[in-house]
Amino acid sequence: MGLAAGWADLDFSHAESLARCALETVVTFQDGRQGEEPRVVVNGIDVTDELRTETAGAAASAIAAIPAVREALFEKQRQFRRAPGLVADGRDMGTVIFPDAAYKVFLTASAEERAVRRHKQLSEKGLSVNIDGLLREIRARDTRDAERAIAPLRPAQGALLLDSTGIPIDEVVKRVVGLVTAKS
Repeated sequence: MGLAAGWADLDFSHAESLARCALETVVTFQDGRQGEEPRVVVNGIDVTDELRTETAGAAASAIAAIPAVREALFEKQRQFRRAPGLVADGRDMGTVIFPDAAYKVFLTASAEERAVRRHKQLSEKGLSVNIDGLLREIRARDTRDAERAIAPLRPAQGALLLDSTGIPIDEVVKRVVGLVTAKS
């Protein structure tokens, strides 16, 4: 949504135009090539790589606090759920969008760890990024999201908590699967 609003050069303080954009934006998913992650397509444009930039994250955080946008996106987000299930990634997936999910994991890491990970991820994609800038943006987004009046960043009731600071991704996956399996 933040990307689509940016492409349309919308004023992020104008709730009505952002809500209209949210209603009109078409999001689809495509299978990735063998061994690649699934692709996210917004209005016909593959944005998979761009979604993980701090610019996209900051835009998402800014508009996530606008009630009209949240209302416009709520059903659209819920429609992505299909059998046999869905893995949803987002700061309010377990608290607002899918509060009835069978399994909820609140995965976190220190801001410093996330900045290092994001720096590596973006650098590997050929993007020039500054780790200090990433850290500032991550901390600002965390504060903004935790303090917003609507759907503040917090673990969902009954969520399994996992701090992944210092843990490699393959081990994080094992631990998440282990937590879910233990809860089954």
